[in-house]
Amino acid sequence: MRFKSLAHLHRPPQAETVLGALPETIRLAHYAREKAFKINESVRELYQDSYEWYGFTLARRDDPELIVDIGLPRNEQNILQYTRVHPEKIAAYQESLPADYLINGWIHSHGKLDLQHFSEIDAENQMTVLDYVAAAWRRPIAKREIVINEPSLLLNGDYTDNDLRKGSVTIITDKPVSEVRILEKVYGSFSYSIVIGDAGWHHQEIYYKKRGVLSGQTAISHNEADMVLIDTGRPLTDADLADLMAEVKENIHPETYSSPKMESL
Repeated sequence: MRFKSLAHLHRPPQAETVLGALPETIRLAHYAREKAFKINESVRELYQDSYEWYGFTLARRDDPELIVDIGLPRNEQNILQYTRVHPEKIAAYQESLPADYLINGWIHSHGKLDLQHFSEIDAENQMTVLDYVAAAWRRPIAKREIVINEPSLLLNGDYTDNDLRKGSVTIITDKPVSEVRILEKVYGSFSYSIVIGDAGWHHQEIYYKKRGVLSGQTAISHNEADMVLIDTGRPLTDADLADLMAEVKENIHPETYSSPKMESL
């Protein structure tokens, strides 16, 4: 049996049911914020100048929206004007972390530059970080109806190969039906992006990626976000500062020549 026409099938308005949400503000531990600015100070102390650097914002897996620490990987390029993030370095740094920690974004410094926003190079770096974070962590945020143009509805055991050539999507049922709706699960991911300056300023955004599991429809967006400081009870101790100075010395190596490529204003 074949349905000669699907005109009688009723298609309700496209529906979306919310299953979860992604963060709209950046929750940052006091410890992490203080550590980030101490990295700036350590760079100036070690190298007698202000250089850009980057690190990763870290969270615990049981609370992926709260930044509890700043991770400082070996930077590939540190000059006065910009820094660059490479995807393989993100994966390598994640593997070095304790099992209950994950990377949920990145942070970098514009040093003494009075550039209190993200540059074009920063946007490229952010997309690199987002791609990694989205592949490693996601949560279901919605069930969304898939609207199908020119569907083909067939009955199991009663169709030919030629019938399968018709329609953009073929749905085979075990009995005649009068209404068909398909809702796909939509997964969402986020990645934090923070930039700071020697003068004490900071600016931050959240990047989002949403993807439907059936349609593959992917949407990427970003918004400026407020920062909410959280007291986790962890102070930045003298021992922490000594370890941090050693990390800066090991992982940040300013280039001695001036690069022609500068942050785009």
